[in-house]
Amino acid sequence: MGGANMPTLDNITIRGFKSIKAIEQLKLNPINVLIGANGSGKSNLLEVFSLVREVVSGRLGYYAVRAGGAERILHFGSRTTPRLDVIIGFNDGGAYELAMVPTTDDSLGIVHQYATSSQPTFFAAISDDELKLRRELLHPDTWASYHFHDTGPTSPMKKTAALHDNLFLRSDGSNLPAYLYRIEQKYPQSYRMIRHAIRLVAPFLDDLDLSPQALNPDTILLEWRHKGSDAYFNAASLSDGTLRFIALATLLLQPESLRPSVILLDEPELGLHPYAVTMLAALVKKAAVYGQVIMATQSPTLLDHFEPEDIIVANRVNGAAKFERLDAERLEVWLEDYSLGQLWEKNEIGGRPAQE
Repeated sequence: MGGANMPTLDNITIRGFKSIKAIEQLKLNPINVLIGANGSGKSNLLEVFSLVREVVSGRLGYYAVRAGGAERILHFGSRTTPRLDVIIGFNDGGAYELAMVPTTDDSLGIVHQYATSSQPTFFAAISDDELKLRRELLHPDTWASYHFHDTGPTSPMKKTAALHDNLFLRSDGSNLPAYLYRIEQKYPQSYRMIRHAIRLVAPFLDDLDLSPQALNPDTILLEWRHKGSDAYFNAASLSDGTLRFIALATLLLQPESLRPSVILLDEPELGLHPYAVTMLAALVKKAAVYGQVIMATQSPTLLDHFEPEDIIVANRVNGAAKFERLDAERLEVWLEDYSLGQLWEKNEIGGRPAQE
């Protein structure tokens, strides 16, 4: 399910989630680059979307257990925060509202869940006082969070994948070869774009060798061909950065009809060469033409490729995360002599560790 016909996110309000005490109607643009010190709340802002997705999918209990219980989810625990609220506004004038309270078993219970839309086909009523978002709106491949950090010997991207596990790219890239095989077979133009981007970062790579395994045609492994050689290579032979970039290129250049409406990325620049970081920025901009990208980064190099209005700065103030979008007019004079990354390193735009 692609994001081309989905309403985009206009703003988000969060009250009482982990380090986030309160965010009121934070504006969300096509590109949203989160910067800030470690522990400033960037990852928690991304995590809110995972929480909502699990709630809509009926897996709130599972999410609460995985997150360590309500006392770890609520801002400074239930004594300080007796209720958690999330309100997401859409560009079509609709909104999704969620309110939860802690339960006696250290889980969370929903006390309010409501959705409205100027396009009623996105919602289906389930009772008089609440609406459930249709699967098309918050299906796992519509609002999707990705992390391709694990590139070690046991990385899911290096393992054999089920050939038919190819409906959408999984968050850890575990079905990367199967998904690429589907794109190569059904969307050759998109595959050529992905291959071209990979070759720019890894010129030694002639092509990916995507075909079911001969002895088990229901499985597939990420294999590739080296220019000028007929030797066998698979994902284990790739550098960490190259493997991550293959996954990122697949994610950001996949066919529009398959692309998530919102792509969530946490520090995608890890392990990438500076040139690959430049390519990553270009791919993010391309993906944002058809949807939205919300991305946390620690890289001044990556920051340099975006505009001030793309940047949201996270600061920790009195133990709580605060978020503020950069003001392009205020920075106009500074940007005549410095890049955004340089201004961040000089602590002129915040997002640096500070004493509380």
